[in-house]
Amino acid sequence: MNSNQELITSFYRSFQKKDYKTMQECYADTAIFTDEVFVNLTATEVKAMWKMLCGNPDLKIVFSNVVADENKGTADWEATYTFSKTNRKVINRIKADFIFSQGRIIRHTDHFNFHNWAAQALGITGIVLGWTTFLKNKVRKEARKRLSQQQ
Repeated sequence: MNSNQELITSFYRSFQKKDYKTMQECYADTAIFTDEVFVNLTATEVKAMWKMLCGNPDLKIVFSNVVADENKGTADWEATYTFSKTNRKVINRIKADFIFSQGRIIRHTDHFNFHNWAAQALGITGIVLGWTTFLKNKVRKEARKRLSQQQ
């Protein structure tokens, strides 16, 4: 296992333990994070996001397929949790892409199916509107607001 595979593995093992501080240390000070909900978070914001997500009491993480070279890497992971706003169970399957510099993550992009997530998290609203930009933007705005309260 090379050093960047070890970095990804450490990141997800820490996530499994809800050890957000170790997760935060994996990022460079100039890191950028993006997924379907959180777009272009700065290093400070992404560190706050992991702290916030680790606060979910029933969060369970599994990961696999960690691959990395000296510049980039990927991993598959799955988050199972209760979405607090609706008290609905979510199983979110995610593909992560990483770019590294000097032993830290400088770019982290998570890909998942927003419509599938919305259907699980929001029920009928997510099923009907989960494919729309309207709902995606609404969820993004609410998530950003919650994140700003964490900082």
